Amino acid sequence: MEVEQYRREREQEFQSKQQAAMGSQGNLSAEVEQATRRQVQGMQSSQQRNRERVLAQLLGMVCDIRPQIHPNYRIAA
Repeated sequence: MEVEQYRREREQEFQSKQQAAMGSQGNLSAEVEQATRRQVQGMQSSQQRNRERVLAQLLGMVCDIRPQIHPNYRIAA
């Protein structure tokens, strides 16, 4: 009888410690998820701010063609 009672007490202690450990992991995952959301929102707002400027730069590079002879080109005589 005493052994059974001792076993139940230890089982309850184990369960309480396990709940405490799992609770902290739950908070940790929520914090990571929240930080990830903040980072994604930051990236999206940065993309919206810089979108027009980057597109203008790309179009300028593609459309501004300057034909030149390469410096290493040698005309064969």
